[in-house]
Amino acid sequence: MHEKRVTRAYYIELMTALVVYTVLLSAAIRYGRPMEDGWLRTLVLVTPMIGFGLMIRTIVRHVARIDEYQRIRLLENIAVAAAITLAGTFTYGFLETAGFPKISMFWVWIGMGVSTGAVTFMRKVLDR
Repeated sequence: MHEKRVTRAYYIELMTALVVYTVLLSAAIRYGRPMEDGWLRTLVLVTPMIGFGLMIRTIVRHVARIDEYQRIRLLENIAVAAAITLAGTFTYGFLETAGFPKISMFWVWIGMGVSTGAVTFMRKVLDR
């Protein structure tokens, strides 16, 4: 019962944070990009980080709410995903010196998310 309640609270908070992020991102793109360079434009363009901060807060609260076993599994999954992401970004750094195109830092976050999902999925499959 506790686990379902905690999971439900997590998803509600995370979806709320994602909605805030999406609204702020849309507004930043629409209004910030055409603005003249300067501190106001910079401020408008980083406003989506408010939603991102809410996501971080949600994750921290979730980790505090879950039991010890779930917490250890989650943190192990994140640690392995971080190592995979590090290997990928480090490898691509060498490829850039070989002439591959430079890519945005946004890809690191995407890689971390994909790696975490893949590690979590693989561990569930292997634990059966």
